[in-house]
Amino acid sequence: MKYQAKRKALILLSDGTIFHGKSVGDKEGTAFGEVCFNTGMTGYQEIFTDPSYFGQIMVTTNAHIGNYGVNKDEIESDSIKIAGLVCRNFSYDYSRALADNSLQGFLDANGLFAISDVDTRALVSYIRDNGAMNAVISTEVDNIDDLKKRLAEVPSMEGLELASKVSTKEPYFVGNDNASIKIAALDIGIKKNILRNLVKRDAYVKVFPYNATFEEMEAWNPDAYFISNGPGDPEPLSDAIAAAKKMIQTDKPVFGICLGHQILALVNGVSTYKMHNGHRGINHPVLNLLNGKGEITSQNHGFAINREETEANDSLEITHVHLNDKTVAGIRMKNKDVFSVQYHPEASPGPHDADYLFDDFFGLIEKSIKHNEIV
Repeated sequence: MKYQAKRKALILLSDGTIFHGKSVGDKEGTAFGEVCFNTGMTGYQEIFTDPSYFGQIMVTTNAHIGNYGVNKDEIESDSIKIAGLVCRNFSYDYSRALADNSLQGFLDANGLFAISDVDTRALVSYIRDNGAMNAVISTEVDNIDDLKKRLAEVPSMEGLELASKVSTKEPYFVGNDNASIKIAALDIGIKKNILRNLVKRDAYVKVFPYNATFEEMEAWNPDAYFISNGPGDPEPLSDAIAAAKKMIQTDKPVFGICLGHQILALVNGVSTYKMHNGHRGINHPVLNLLNGKGEITSQNHGFAINREETEANDSLEITHVHLNDKTVAGIRMKNKDVFSVQYHPEASPGPHDADYLFDDFFGLIEKSIKHNEIV
């Protein structure tokens, strides 16, 4: 069925700024969240289902969204995680042999409200200048005063714990139980493609809830630990921080991605902060300080770790730096097999420059296993 977006809609920012548009599918609706933007030309389905985007209104900078439909196998979680969608041109029709549904059908099935026909170039430029902030998208264009009151009640992303909203409720297994390596993964918003990358390297993974204790994870006797990506502020995640501290003490390899990277920094006494805009896209340049090579990376984070504190920390070494703003993109502990990155080496579609990080992790695990066998 073809829709024509006709119903008036708007996006209202918390500072009172308004951009106008039309509702996708001629639907009535209202959605609240922190507004952010992603610069990726492809990958909208993966973006919309990424748990790290929970609670955020996504603005897509690519001019056309929906033109290649969706495929049931190209998701990063079991449902759409963004709070709402803002785009310039929404494609109700799609042309792709592998697609099994339109984006409109996918949004309808997941109950997501979206608006189009917005001047996204102007909107993104405004957010870049004024920073990420809460917003509401709505068809209640004649009820702005009420929308402002309701928007004022939406909590700030700073200080907000969201891992509990996206984490598994019970532990589960991924992979072959006869695999050569066992990895305990702490799910604070884990993406499916991370698990695929671990399993295809012959790992059997047990995924634990965000509030699992270290003792629960260690009882499975894993060879290594993984701390996932996820949404929200890392500082309220006291359970994950406590578990990570004990993971490090085992001397087993530990790998963290994105929110997991921030958790490992906090364990080592390095603070985190909310960024002005964050990094969200599939073309972010990173310099690997260990080998001098540049990497094009996929990123999605609104918080970062303090660079000055990291440089002054005797236990840590900065391994990667974001070339646009010199923020810390990777760290490792000097005397432990513990490392992390602030970007997504598993991202697909997206660049594959950072695939080697999974290989590095498995290299550390194999070395650890051999060492324990000798001992």
